[in-house]
Amino acid sequence: MSQQVTSSHQDVYQLRRGWRLQWEAAQECHVILYPEGMVKLSATAGEILQQVDGQQSVGDIIATLQQRYPDADTLADDVVQFLDEARTNGWLAVKEAQHG
Repeated sequence: MSQQVTSSHQDVYQLRRGWRLQWEAAQECHVILYPEGMVKLSATAGEILQQVDGQQSVGDIIATLQQRYPDADTLADDVVQFLDEARTNGWLAVKEAQHG
């Protein structure tokens, strides 16, 4: 039985140690590079992961993208769903939110 991960708007994510997001001109898309290979990302996934910096919370990322794409009605749900999938796939590590 697999455990379903659900992101909270307070969660702060960062790419796994040793993994890197970059634009790949040959692929004409963003990719995640990791020691064993590469993950080719959709345009939407690339937009979301560009915001994942270990500083912004999920809520901050949603707010930034909502400003950029005001007509995207399901943006918040889509971002949370993608981040949940990315975390389940092992691409992201959760970082404790720093309060105070």
